[in-house]
Amino acid sequence: MDAGSRVDRVFAALGDPGRRSLVEAVAERGSATATELAAELPVTRQAVAKQLGALADAGLLQATRAGRETRYSVTPAPLEDAVDWIVSVGAAWDERLVALRRSLARATDAR
Repeated sequence: MDAGSRVDRVFAALGDPGRRSLVEAVAERGSATATELAAELPVTRQAVAKQLGALADAGLLQATRAGRETRYSVTPAPLEDAVDWIVSVGAAWDERLVALRRSLARATDAR
């Protein structure tokens, strides 16, 4: 899978506020199960497990079987890919803004 597809999956997964909250909760704990997380939320364990599965499919969480439960931990690499994409887009905009500033300065000087 190419970097663009990975970034798309990350943004799609993080587009939901509930999933973002789950990533934060897992990151704060180091690892967590759907049961542990659901105990603190007004949703069912099954709903949490479904969202954790979507985050794992996007590569944001790693699922490890522990007995009858699955423990999830954050996987930083996909987030790093997304940050790299944001930085590259930001740099391109910075370049465009500098070029616009130069153009406006030349137009002002020409008057």
